Amino acid sequence: MTDLFTLDAEVRTELGKGASRRLRHANKVPAILYGEGKEPVSLTLAANKVWRAQQEEAFYSHVLTLNIDGEKVECLIKDMQRHPYKNVVMHMDFMRVDATHAVHTNVPVHFINEEAAAKKGGTIAHHINEIAVTCLPGDLPEFIEVDVADIEVGQTLHLSDVKLPKGVTSDELAKGEDHDQAVVTLNAPKGGNDEAAEEEATEE
Repeated sequence: MTDLFTLDAEVRTELGKGASRRLRHANKVPAILYGEGKEPVSLTLAANKVWRAQQEEAFYSHVLTLNIDGEKVECLIKDMQRHPYKNVVMHMDFMRVDATHAVHTNVPVHFINEEAAAKKGGTIAHHINEIAVTCLPGDLPEFIEVDVADIEVGQTLHLSDVKLPKGVTSDELAKGEDHDQAVVTLNAPKGGNDEAAEEEATEE
């Protein structure tokens, strides 16, 4: 897995749509690296390595290492453009990170013990699948677990109910209590008397 988080890259000097098209025909992916007050750098990466790495969920919330002509640069993937129907990555944006500077990024949510919750007779509804967080690069989790084992029928868990790893804060909660988003609800069976809770979660 570690190899998936290290990608070799080359600085590219030919820019523009025509140059990018030629790169893709040569099984290369055009990319750009920016951030930390430094000038953006245009890059190319091997398409097969990129395609393999981007299939892993952790790739999107992990500090990556770009090996640029022998220089190692730590970064996060900030954007990726895919072809609408071909298995081709069209372009990537990387953002430099500094171990001493906090980063803002989205981390995927993993819901656990859903079988236990479902046995209570309700239907689980996910309201979000990732959480916007701020933390130092070294504290960045690959995912955040939300345990729904103890959720009751009609109950909604919010961001404030989610235990975040040490050093990690929620961007939404930092804005105030009115940004305490719904995360997951155990809806009552159709025809049940807990529809109010379900409607409340839907409105949020």
